[in-house]
Amino acid sequence: MSDEDLQKLIFQEDHDAFAVIFERYWKKLYLYAFKIYKKEEICEDIVQEIFISLWKNSSKTVILNLEAYLFRAVKYKIANQIRSLKFDQEQLEVLETIPAPNHGIDNIEYVEFEKSIMNQISQLTPKCREVFLLSRIEHFSNAEIAEKLSLSIHTVEKHISNAIKQLRLNDYHYNYLLFYWAAFFYVN
Repeated sequence: MSDEDLQKLIFQEDHDAFAVIFERYWKKLYLYAFKIYKKEEICEDIVQEIFISLWKNSSKTVILNLEAYLFRAVKYKIANQIRSLKFDQEQLEVLETIPAPNHGIDNIEYVEFEKSIMNQISQLTPKCREVFLLSRIEHFSNAEIAEKLSLSIHTVEKHISNAIKQLRLNDYHYNYLLFYWAAFFYVN
């Protein structure tokens, strides 16, 4: 069954359809969360909360793309988890500017922020941009990037460092947000 068909059934509170969605996405969502946060119990809790919320709100929420919705929900839950950690005042102020998740998949502030970051990334030198995107968007390790592009690991690290420095120079107010965006960005 397609995600759309399953969504129609869980709209009618069909437990079997929900079980299929759970089985289809639980492991993927957990692995995605763990890739970002690296704390097994917290990642398990986050994914469980996502599914509980999906079930409770299934009759009230319109979801255009279930997979994208679920991955974005994981990202926002992790962002909220990070917000609860101890930061200094400047970091807290920056974190407060992260758009709060809404119940739809479109968040205008987030989309605009993402466009701004992608525009800045496009202004990097071609090799620096390629290395940065492989690292932060496609989640390749430095060793994998070095092998893929026939570069030394030191060169890969230098490109990533230069990209981050350049992006920070271009947008000082989003200094910390850039880090979190790079850590949480999900590509369908």
